[in-house]
Amino acid sequence: MALVLNEEQQMLKNSAKEFFKGNAPVSLLRRLRDEKNEVGYDKRVWEEMAAMGWAGLVFPEQYGGLNFGYTGLGQILIEAGKTLTASPLLSTVVLAGTMINEFGSDEQKEKHISAICEGKTLFAVAFEEKNIHDPYTSSTTVSDNKLSGSKKFVLDGHVADLFLVTALSEKGLGVYVVDAKAAGVSVTKHVMMDNRNASTVTFDNALVVDMLGLPGDGQMVMDKSLDVARICLSAEMLGSMEEAFDRTIAYLKERKQFGVSIGSFQGLQHRAAHMYCEIELCKSLVIKSLLAIDADGDELAQMASMTKAKVGQIAQLVSNEAIQMFGGIGMTDDEEIGFFLKRARVAQQTFGDSNYHLDRFAKLKSF
Repeated sequence: MALVLNEEQQMLKNSAKEFFKGNAPVSLLRRLRDEKNEVGYDKRVWEEMAAMGWAGLVFPEQYGGLNFGYTGLGQILIEAGKTLTASPLLSTVVLAGTMINEFGSDEQKEKHISAICEGKTLFAVAFEEKNIHDPYTSSTTVSDNKLSGSKKFVLDGHVADLFLVTALSEKGLGVYVVDAKAAGVSVTKHVMMDNRNASTVTFDNALVVDMLGLPGDGQMVMDKSLDVARICLSAEMLGSMEEAFDRTIAYLKERKQFGVSIGSFQGLQHRAAHMYCEIELCKSLVIKSLLAIDADGDELAQMASMTKAKVGQIAQLVSNEAIQMFGGIGMTDDEEIGFFLKRARVAQQTFGDSNYHLDRFAKLKSF
């Protein structure tokens, strides 16, 4: 497997780089934070992303998509990570969109995938109930087409038009569609440390409007979709750590101490070289995992956990080192480097941290 981009994927990456640099720099995230923006992302930026076809990049052409593949989408996420761009790309397109595209009926795909591609409908997937990642444990129940329970850490839940909710019935775990405006649905928004939003969503006999698959198919529906989301989030994390590393190297070259740039100090050079090597390894893992999604092979689960574990570890290393090498000013709000550490910490926990995925990888390899 050649771990290189083809010409079209490279062109998409270059286009995304210019777009995010010009329309969604880190200063935009700072402004959204300072203004206490209720949405948590710039609607204009998201509308332009959808207009360029990015919301439908991975979906079949018959539903309005471009069928370009996840390797291409990964390049957009890498570039979005470099500017810490907040958008519904992960929650709506990657996680919910994959679930519907893989396990929805033709009618559901025609209705929902088309709306996602146009940027008209926002989804949020509600599946976490604990303070740690445990996607298949659910006390939320469904009976007589009514759903009751509470879900935590629902990404973009406050702006969702529809929820995909995991719930237990007599036949097991299923994934159900619930209208966000339905009676009995209560959403409490939380602003996380990276200035993005997640919600606690409570369902009190909320009406179920549809279901993905059969009542007992919940784990099967979630499995592949979560693995795709883990890889795509790892791509975003890769972009963030690349940018944090580049900013740190630039600072080492310009910051002077004892009359010389601190980048000339051998100890800092060794630490920078270590980061560089680890980031290069993460690049290979991310591109191989994105290619694995498109190949639809049997190794997807192993690749997802291997990548999320390693990228999570190196995201922590790079963000910690960046703050330390910037010194005291890196701890202040005057410098943007702190935004990268905060995003890294939230992304590390999302869809399972490194310990979760090291344990999962070991179990997968034992079979």
